[in-house]
Amino acid sequence: MAKSNKPIFWSLFAAGGTLAAFLAPVLALLFLMVAMGHAPAVFSYANLHAFAANWLGKIIILGVITLFLWHAAHRLRVTLHDFGLRQDAIVAIVVYLIAAAGTGLTVVYLLRI
Repeated sequence: MAKSNKPIFWSLFAAGGTLAAFLAPVLALLFLMVAMGHAPAVFSYANLHAFAANWLGKIIILGVITLFLWHAAHRLRVTLHDFGLRQDAIVAIVVYLIAAAGTGLTVVYLLRI
């Protein structure tokens, strides 16, 4: 039986989709509240910077951004296939490399905080 790497990408896709379903509406609401000037005091710059500077905060931020990126990459791959782009191997390489680059850049930026 041939080995496949599909379970790896499907698990990242599923985890990212689940996280996006629960977290994206909350993030959208918080960003809207901040834009309108009605954000709670806990979302001040100093508090958010302290959260991002903590190692646990960095792991949480990395997990959220990474899972969102891998979910979006797989969703884009499937969408391009549905639109008739049948070069699946090339598309897979490109979208997953972009997700991997985004993950790497997230690590770099989080380490700079």
